[in-house]
Amino acid sequence: MALGIMIVLLLVLLVIGVPVGFTFAASGIIGGFLSNFPISTISSSTYYGLASFPLLGIPLFILAGELMNRGKLIDRLIDVNELCFYWLPGRTGHVSIVSSAFLGAMTGSSVATVAAISSSLGQKMLDKGYDRGYVAAVNAASGLLGVLIPPSIPLIVYGAAVGVSVSELFLATIVPGIIMTVAFMLLHGFCLPKVLKKETAEGENESARGNRKEVWQDGWKRILRALPALVLPVIILGGIYSGLTTPTEAAAIGGFYALVIILLFGMVSFRQIPDIFWMAAKTAGSILVIIGFTSVFNKILTLMQVPQVIAEATVRLTTNPYIFLFFVNIILFLAGMFMETNAAVLLLSPLLFPAAMALGIDPVHFGIVLVTNIEIGLITPPMAANIYVSARINGSNLVEMWPHTRKFLVTALCVLLLVTYVPELSLWWK
Repeated sequence: MALGIMIVLLLVLLVIGVPVGFTFAASGIIGGFLSNFPISTISSSTYYGLASFPLLGIPLFILAGELMNRGKLIDRLIDVNELCFYWLPGRTGHVSIVSSAFLGAMTGSSVATVAAISSSLGQKMLDKGYDRGYVAAVNAASGLLGVLIPPSIPLIVYGAAVGVSVSELFLATIVPGIIMTVAFMLLHGFCLPKVLKKETAEGENESARGNRKEVWQDGWKRILRALPALVLPVIILGGIYSGLTTPTEAAAIGGFYALVIILLFGMVSFRQIPDIFWMAAKTAGSILVIIGFTSVFNKILTLMQVPQVIAEATVRLTTNPYIFLFFVNIILFLAGMFMETNAAVLLLSPLLFPAAMALGIDPVHFGIVLVTNIEIGLITPPMAANIYVSARINGSNLVEMWPHTRKFLVTALCVLLLVTYVPELSLWWK
């Protein structure tokens, strides 16, 4: 009875637009009251939900990304990507996709990636003659790479929620991230004749037939200008994968490095630094509030032994991990459509994790499947945060975007199935 009221209340509050964190807190507290749990058992849940060293990496990664964005280092990365893909037809679209992957290696945030790339490349793609709806769609979909390419904030959340190594999760997501990037680039090449106006296609593709020497004449200058930005992912990921730093320590080093670089080269003034820190703090604070308050809801579910009941019921229904993963993908896909990403990860990880372990599924592989699936919800209405952010910045709307967005959605789902049923793609390093 209490569980049913909790779930109904949760859904109602989400539908009427109550902030996600407060929705989970209110539902959890009322569920605890109805179950006659002592208030002392949940009063400290928020504190202990946030008192996690891995979670400290979230504000630090966000700060590093904000410093890079405000210092215009992202524009220098885009210059280098344009240099690398000058020979490809439709190169600006390819640059948008690959730049999203690069930016994901700095911020770990999908929505932040969409906002930054749309601001930097959206108008440029429109000037090249691309359909406006397609520009918004490709930028929204490419934002998924901000999570698949490590570091990834939802993976940090998953690791902290179920006790899986964040470093191992970051290693596991490299190959799936590359596969998704290549899949989106192939789809862009396939869509090109329909989304690029014929009268301007010649200008977009002319460098593909240009003289290599002319193209590279100022190429080394671009690379040297972008070198400080190119070093940041090496610092972050190199420190993690070499074992010299934890993900949290790497995030702190990366943030300090970005701060030094943009001040040293005069990319921002000292007066702008407080505002940069404030913006990063607001973004991180909104995520951490959700994490803290969701821990109240999860604590009540744990006291009700809901995860154990789900695990036992699952094992009774099927002992085949492939069938289990199929149904899990359906549940996660639906959850991603209606829930904020980090909240969905926090809610569903503790519920589904025991069942996955009972069936012998690798915890790292399960984390990649879970996060990849829920992230696809960012381009699946009605929530679809990536779509709304990209539409606003690129001056488009859902009607213009959807014919193109659904192609990227189908492509992402195909990659998800590949990642789900070929665990070696995530566990290549073991």
